[in-house]
Amino acid sequence: MQTNVNSMTFESLQLHPSILDALKQKGYTAPTPVQEQTIPSVIHGRDVLSLAQTGTGKTAAFALPILHRLANSASAQGIRVLVLAPTRELAIQIHDNFSAYGKSLPFKLALIYGGVGQQSQEQALRRHPSILIATPGRLLDLYDQGHVRLNGVQTLVLDECDRMLDMGFARDLNKILALLPKERQTLLFSATMPDDIRAMAEKHMSDPVRIQIITDEKNLPKIRQRMYWVNRDKRQALLFDVLEKEPADQALVFTRTKRGADRLARVLSKEGHPAQSIHGDKSQSQREKALKDFKSGRLKILVATDLASRGIDVKELDLVINYDMPADAETYVHRIGRTGRAGREGVSVTFRGFDDADVEKDLIRKYGSELDIYRTHQFLPDGVLVPPDPAAIEKYKEAAKAARVKRKEAIAAGANPAGFRRR
Repeated sequence: MQTNVNSMTFESLQLHPSILDALKQKGYTAPTPVQEQTIPSVIHGRDVLSLAQTGTGKTAAFALPILHRLANSASAQGIRVLVLAPTRELAIQIHDNFSAYGKSLPFKLALIYGGVGQQSQEQALRRHPSILIATPGRLLDLYDQGHVRLNGVQTLVLDECDRMLDMGFARDLNKILALLPKERQTLLFSATMPDDIRAMAEKHMSDPVRIQIITDEKNLPKIRQRMYWVNRDKRQALLFDVLEKEPADQALVFTRTKRGADRLARVLSKEGHPAQSIHGDKSQSQREKALKDFKSGRLKILVATDLASRGIDVKELDLVINYDMPADAETYVHRIGRTGRAGREGVSVTFRGFDDADVEKDLIRKYGSELDIYRTHQFLPDGVLVPPDPAAIEKYKEAAKAARVKRKEAIAAGANPAGFRRR
């Protein structure tokens, strides 16, 4: 959570004393803008439609008032709060926040997500939790098996709703929404507001309070942004140069593909920069260990794909490197928003290749002079970008195709690779 220098305090929001004590123990005294605007509306039972980026403190914006409402209402059996998140990592992060802020309150939590066995999750559900944090796929699996009842849900939270839709969860979300009581409070948080999000809000929300935390990066953490034109054959050399010259304790490196993340982590480790990769094909234990090591500072470099990076919350992260250009400007904002938190200045470095002209134009329009672009440097002295080698592209496609066939054969034979488990 960010701290925010303003006149409002958490005490002035009149939160439950146990919650205020937990906030004091964590050193939080003043709410961020999204918290300041969201908490009163949630406490008063309003639906909320919030447009806010990563790093603005939105998890506490819904966790704190939900805990407050539960603490000040009559006890009831069953699940009263359902929080849906797109990935396991984000679900775990949300669970940790609820646990920390509500540690002195008598409410049980349950956390369910795919990619792991469900026996322990079934046991958690049998303990009659008041708050359930879940990914959509595993929630429906357990519901279909009779382990979950949703008829008592009073508050629904859809966190990073745009990402859930991007990941193909639209059908699952519609199924879940149909299972819930129509009379409920709905809180929807999204970094972007495409037409499908607007349609969902109009259909499933009642006169929501609309909150927009302006995504102009002048209002976000201080991030020095650099972009380097570079051809693919010099990209690794440029990466090593950035890591050597940039005074960063830790770095988060983004790649476009899972295979690319694994390959880059191996190269970095071999060259004296210990690194681990994290993506959807990793087992849950591997992902949790990598995240734990990175958050604790034991791991200096984490190489991630965009989906797997959800839930990475390292307050003192100094450096984000876009080894592969993100697909669009919104993904870029998500990536660089991982640095520059807790009042620290962050650095983002982006590698721009031959095929990245459109995204570069969008970023120039969005950031202007805040984005420093280096078209010539020691790794591209002539400033000329060349198209990728067609033979290399074809070889990569063939390898990817072979890998997909191999995994499909494994599934047909009864295996269940981690990347194919339902989230």
